[in-house]
Amino acid sequence: MIRRRVVVSGNVQGVFFRDTCRRMASGLGVAGWVRNLPDGTVEAVFEGEPEAVQRMVEWAHEGPPMASVDAVSVHEEEPEGLRGFELLSTPGESW
Repeated sequence: MIRRRVVVSGNVQGVFFRDTCRRMASGLGVAGWVRNLPDGTVEAVFEGEPEAVQRMVEWAHEGPPMASVDAVSVHEEEPEGLRGFELLSTPGESW
């Protein structure tokens, strides 16, 4: 099991990035979460089998059809044993 945290910049908010990410991750059996950040980027954590996590990282470089990804930073982290995939609120906001 591996874990990667990605921060995606570009036109990535308001284009169904988070929902598409959640659906893709769930379909691949990848756990984690995704959220918008106040600076207009999207942050996500992917945890699972190396091949599935790598597919999610690759997907993050393109995003859904309406997105325009400019850059993706990828950070290796220690797995936490997450289960499921969640949409989190933007830091500083509450749902």
